[in-house]
Amino acid sequence: MFDRLSSLVIALTLVAIAAIFATLAGGDRLSIAIMVIAGFLAAAVVYSALPALSDAKTAGAAPEDAAPISLLRHPDFAHWIDQEKEPLIGTADNIVTIANDAAIRLLGRHIVGADVRTAIRHPAATDWLSQTDENAGLDTINLIDFPRPGQRWTMRIAALSGREQIIFLSDRSAIDAADRMRSDFVANASHELRTPLSAILGYVETLQDMNGETDGPTRHRFLSIIEREARRMQQLVIDLLSISRVEADRFRRPTTPVDLAAIVKTTIAQLRDSEHPRAKDVVAELGDDPQPMLGDEAQLGQLAHNIISNAMKYGHAGTPVTVELTREGSRVRLSVSDEGDGIAADHLPRLTERFYRVDEARSRSVGGTGLGLAIVKHISERHQGQLDIASEVGKGTRVSATFPMAAKS
Repeated sequence: MFDRLSSLVIALTLVAIAAIFATLAGGDRLSIAIMVIAGFLAAAVVYSALPALSDAKTAGAAPEDAAPISLLRHPDFAHWIDQEKEPLIGTADNIVTIANDAAIRLLGRHIVGADVRTAIRHPAATDWLSQTDENAGLDTINLIDFPRPGQRWTMRIAALSGREQIIFLSDRSAIDAADRMRSDFVANASHELRTPLSAILGYVETLQDMNGETDGPTRHRFLSIIEREARRMQQLVIDLLSISRVEADRFRRPTTPVDLAAIVKTTIAQLRDSEHPRAKDVVAELGDDPQPMLGDEAQLGQLAHNIISNAMKYGHAGTPVTVELTREGSRVRLSVSDEGDGIAADHLPRLTERFYRVDEARSRSVGGTGLGLAIVKHISERHQGQLDIASEVGKGTRVSATFPMAAKS
C-alpha cells in the first residue's frame, strides 16, 4: 500500500506520459485537455482513498488520552475470581461491579451495584475505603466481629488503574480460635501443675521446719498428702504426653487389624484387678463374637480405660457400670453407662474440651485431670469413630464410641 505522497507522484507521472503519447499521436488540444483533467481526477481519487503516512505510523499506537482497559470487565477475570474460594470484590469508584460466589454467600447478592462501604458493614472497612489518597499504604485491615460476633476477617485491597480496586477478604476465625486454644491449654496446664506442686512444697517445708518434733500420725498424714499430690502431677503429665502423641498421629490412619472385643475385655480385667473401690461394679455385656477393626491397640485400650474409669469415678457407689459392645451394620459401638448424678445438657458440648470440668471440686477429689475425654475424642477421630455423650440429670450418663469394622478379606 502506498502513502498519499507516493500515490500523487505516480498519478502525475501517468498523466504526463498520457499527454506525451496523445501529442505524438497527433491528437488535438481538446483531447489532450480531457486526458489531463481525467488524470488529475484519478490522482485526486487515489490521494483521498489512501491513508496518510503519519496516520499509518500511528495506527497501531493507542492515543495518549484513550481510556485504560478495564481489568474488571475482562471475561477471563470473571472466570478467575469465580474459581477463588475466598471472597473477592471488584469496585469502580467504590461501586461494586463484580463479586465472586464466596463474596455473595458472605455479604449477599445485593452488593453488586451497591457502594462497597455499605456492602462491607464494618467501621474499619468503611474508614479505609473512604480515604481519597490513592497512594495510601495497602495494609491488612482487621475486621473484628465480622460478619458475626466472635469472628475475625482481614481485608486487603489492590489498586488498579481508572479508580478500580480488587478487595480480598480472608477468614481468620479458625486461626484465632486455634491460638486461643493453645494459649488456654498452656495456661490451664501450668495451673494444674502448679496447684499440686504448691501443696507438695508446702507440706515438705512444714516437715522440715518441725525438725523431727512432729508425731508419727501427723508425719504420716503429711506424707500421704504429698504422695497423693505427686501422683496427681504424675497422672497429669502422663495425660499431657498421651494427648500430645495422639494429636501427632491424628492424620495417620491405623492399618493394623485388631479385635476391639479383646481390647475391651483386657481393659475390664485390668480395672477389676486394680485396687479401685468400684472395681467389682463393672458389668460386661460384650458377647462372644470378635469385633475386628483397623486400629492402634494401645490407643483403643486407653480409650476404653478412660471411658470406663470415668463412669466408675462419677457413678454412685454400688451401682453397675455397664460396658456393651454391639454391631450396627458395618460399625461396632462401644457403650459405657453409669448410674450417677448425670450432667446438665448445657455442659455436654464442652465435655471433650481440655481441662473442662462440670464440678471442679468433685473432679479434683476423685483424681480427674480434665483430659480424659479430650484424649478419647482424639483417639476416636483418628480411628474414624464417632463419639456420643448422652446424660440425664439424676439418672446417669452414657458415653458411646462407634467405629467402622474391618472389611472382610
